[in-house]
Amino acid sequence: MSRYFITQDMDRCIGCLSCEVYCRQNKGLPEEVRLCQVSFMGPRRVRGLPREAFVYLGCFHCEHPVCVAACPTGAMRKRPQDGVVYVDADLCVGCKACVVACPWGAVQYQTEKQQAIKCDLCKDRLDQGLQPVCVATCTTGCLSLTRVEDVEQKSA
Repeated sequence: MSRYFITQDMDRCIGCLSCEVYCRQNKGLPEEVRLCQVSFMGPRRVRGLPREAFVYLGCFHCEHPVCVAACPTGAMRKRPQDGVVYVDADLCVGCKACVVACPWGAVQYQTEKQQAIKCDLCKDRLDQGLQPVCVATCTTGCLSLTRVEDVEQKSA
């Protein structure tokens, strides 16, 4: 399992999309590429009252990522020190094998650059001891960078 993942407190999310906007801005991405997405669910009834929910969806940085296995050039990689799955743009030939392989739709295709791209948990920021941009800019603080070890300790 990867060392980090992003968790969401759904009760605090207001669906402002700041995570999406700042991610796109940080990576210099076109509007159609969404490395993280907030999906609207509802309305539904909870204890007789209408409720809505906003669900954050990003890459899961899988323990055994099929996108990495599907990549014929080795451009899709997983860092051994923290489990971050990322694309080495210098090796990506734009074949889309990783896009097709990912069951979650986390790997996307940049038409302009003709390459795959995905959330890399802002690995450059992680290396500096900073939070991913989506977590750092979350308006309500509902997103958290969580260590797998911390979750495992709580459940033990």
